[in-house]
Formats: sequence, structure tokens, C-alpha cells
Amino acid sequence: MKLEPIVVSLLDTDLYKFNMDQVIFHKHTDLSGEYYFRCRNEGVVFTQEMFDEINAQIDHLCTLTFTREELDYLRSIRFIKSDYVEFLRLWRPIRDYVETRLGESGRLHIAVRGPLFSAMQFEIYLLEIVNEVYFRMKYDYAALRASAEQRLNEKIADFQSGKYTFKFAEFGCRRRLSREWEEVVVRRLMQETKNCVGTSNVYLAMKYGIKPIGTYAHEFVQMYQGIDSIPLAYTNHYALQDWYDEYRGDNGTALTDTVTTDLFLLDFDRSMVNNFSGVRHDSGDPYAWGDKIIAHYEKYGADPRTKQLLFSDSLDFDKAQALYDYFHDRAQVSFGIGTFCSNDTCEKALNIVIKLQTVNGRAVAKLSDTPGKAMCRDEEYLEYLKRSVAFRLRREQ
Repeated sequence: MKLEPIVVSLLDTDLYKFNMDQVIFHKHTDLSGEYYFRCRNEGVVFTQEMFDEINAQIDHLCTLTFTREELDYLRSIRFIKSDYVEFLRLWRPIRDYVETRLGESGRLHIAVRGPLFSAMQFEIYLLEIVNEVYFRMKYDYAALRASAEQRLNEKIADFQSGKYTFKFAEFGCRRRLSREWEEVVVRRLMQETKNCVGTSNVYLAMKYGIKPIGTYAHEFVQMYQGIDSIPLAYTNHYALQDWYDEYRGDNGTALTDTVTTDLFLLDFDRSMVNNFSGVRHDSGDPYAWGDKIIAHYEKYGADPRTKQLLFSDSLDFDKAQALYDYFHDRAQVSFGIGTFCSNDTCEKALNIVIKLQTVNGRAVAKLSDTPGKAMCRDEEYLEYLKRSVAFRLRREQ
């Protein structure tokens, strides 16, 4: 069973990939990285046929380049700079950077190795490929599509009836059922409700004239762990500073939990509080997190009602509405909702990730505010990072 091309545009990715890459292009072209794939679901088996199709899709991905229309669109985004767009005119995905292997038990192995400014771009494309190949080749796709459409109809009806009142962005690229289904979801949510304010998918934002949304991901803070001159417990400080230098006035929302929110708040000082429009939650208890962030804003004399709390951790619409009801009088509340929008079917969605694991040969890790979400291939380094964070917290809190 051979599939049609899954990725047909290099804009078919999350906006924050370009935001992060622009900082790397301007400040850290000397960094190289390694990314590794992981499926968090138990018992998932990839067949040889799936594996062959995934490789064929990666081969096709690596034939793509940005079109003139796509480059012009990126140039139209206020904070994307012309020299970076010219770099993208020359850039393309390089197949040699991607290694794939199928284990005897059907476990899929993918590693991406290369200059960080290039290797980092593969993540979303590869996840889109793996997810769509798996669901199209394992199940009756027409049945999945029908169940997804029924559920989408119900969701739209619930917005139209007033059951749900919150605003959100569609964040579904990486674990979508398919390219064509994500497009249906985004188009219908934008046209049939007043609640969807944009999408992380740059291609769909361009096609439908809607707002592309995103700031940065955990990998951006992680990469500073691989820079020799930066103490591990101060990576947020340097990441925030570089981001501010690059995007003065367009800083967006800061992600708090890469090396725990408590540590992040030590570096989210008055200048950063004033210069970021808000912060994003991605692990831990969202209610405790939100209360903590509001208290932090008040500590610096900032009105939390002028700041955004963006929630993005495994949300569905009921969870989002409950959070909105709890916080909406105290802050600007928004949501990034992914898999529940783009792959809600009669079958369980895959929880697949591709995470940065080394920078310049040194291990890096994400701690998060949920211990089970920590991911690192070097347990000794992970424990060292935890001790470094704990030491600074004890000393400065």
C-alpha cells in the first residue's frame, strides 16, 4: 500500500520551528544536535510495510524546497527577518541527517543528527509522516475519518450552543490523523465557530488567511545546556535573554517548565514579566501553576489581567472550559489544543515525540513539572541536572 505524499509544503509545520530557528541562525550556528523518536504508548507495533512507507515519505520530504509564495508569506510575518528568509530560500531537508531502523519487536527507531539549525526542523515533518502512515496502514481510514467527522460535528455544535465559551488555537500538526483531516478541522473551526483564533500550522495559516500562533518549545531552553560556558541552572536566563534580543516587542509567551517552573520564575524577572505577553503551561497541575504565575505577576506589580495564561497540556474542551471558568476573571486565558482537535477518532491516538537529546555531544534534558515527562538518554546527566536545579532553588528562593 503506497500512500500519496504526506508533507507537500515545508510550511506544513509549527510556527515556533521558524521562531526558534531564526534565533539559532543569528546566534548559535555552531551548535549541533541529536533528536530521538519515542512512542509512549505500550504495545505499538510498526510493520515492515509501514517502515518502508515512512522511509519513502522521508525521501519525498527531502526533495522539497520553499516556494516563492511561501517565502513571501514568511517575510510578511512582522518578526521574521529578511536575512533568515533568504537562508530558507537556500535550505532544504537533508536525508543524510535522518537514520531509521525497525527493531525485531516492531519498535520504530528514528534519530536525527546534524547542525541544530537544520536538524531541529525535521521534528514536526517526521511526526506527521509517522502518525499518518500508522493510522492509514493499520486501520480502515474511511472509518476513522467518519468517526472523526462525527466528533467534530458534536464539538462545533457545542460551541454554537454556548456550552463552550473559551478561545483557543489549533495545535494539531504533530499527531494529526492526516494532512487532509487537519485542514478540514482548521477550516471548519474557523468558519463555523467564533472560538478558534488561529493555528500553529503555518501552511494552513497562509492558505486560509488566519493567524499563525507559536513562540518556542522545550528544545530551545534545552539547547543552552549544551553550551559549555552556561551553568545548567541558568539556561532559562540565557534563553530568555537571547529571545528578548531577537524579538524586542514580539516576545510572545514564555514556556515555563523545561527545567521546572519554580526555576523559571527565578529568571522571569521584572524586565521579562513586562516584555513577554504571557506564559505557557505544559505540565503539572494547571490550577496550581496558574495561581503561582498570577502571584508572580502581582509580586512585580504587573496586572495579571493584561497577561496571557496559555494552557497546552493534553487538553480536551471540557478541561479547557473548566480552566477558563477558574481563571478568566484574573488573567487573559487561552489554549493550544492539539490531538483532541486533529486526531479524535474511534481509535486511541498515538503519543509520539521526537526530542532533543544531545547538543555538541553533551546530554540535554527536559525536567518538566511532571516527573514522568522527563526524557533523557543519560540517567547520570539527568540526576546531575536535577541536583543543579535543586541547589539553585535552595540557595535563591
